[in-house]
Amino acid sequence: MADDSRTSDVGDRYARALFDLANETGTIRAVAEDVAALRRMRADSSDLRTLLASPAFTSTDKARALGALAAKAKFSETTRKFLGLLAANGRASVLPEALAAFGVLDAAARGAVSAVVTTAAPMSAAQSKAVAEALRTALGKAPEIETRVDPALLGGIRVRVGSKLFDASLRSKLDSLKFALKRA
Repeated sequence: MADDSRTSDVGDRYARALFDLANETGTIRAVAEDVAALRRMRADSSDLRTLLASPAFTSTDKARALGALAAKAKFSETTRKFLGLLAANGRASVLPEALAAFGVLDAAARGAVSAVVTTAAPMSAAQSKAVAEALRTALGKAPEIETRVDPALLGGIRVRVGSKLFDASLRSKLDSLKFALKRA
């Protein structure tokens, strides 16, 4: 099993560097939009996920592909240089962690908090609004919610805010019950 903490640390450092550079150059909004677009592209494209994770592609291949993607999407110069540097340094595989960490930094700078809400089935608009309101009350800040669907949860909800995980899924309750029964 890979050491996720090391990968996360590298992703955090790259995200901090990108955030600081974007802040210094006054391009923070443009870079934040690029980051959001990249996150959507990665979520939608299994080919992009494979390219980033696979050691079968060289750093040069990854740099060319990310450069072409950035040009096609008309990303800011700061984002283009960031993607080129990441690929040139052989760190394209940490792009997802860097994008997530950038989102956290950007939200904190705006006084908001990022939350990832995972449910077994897509939420309705009313449910999304209720979750957002509950998070706003609990956290005291405006939440920026990213929703995900994971049928393996079976039911309920899982909310990750920073390093904290609030798990009220049916899967975790069944696992707890199974563990308790094994101990008895």
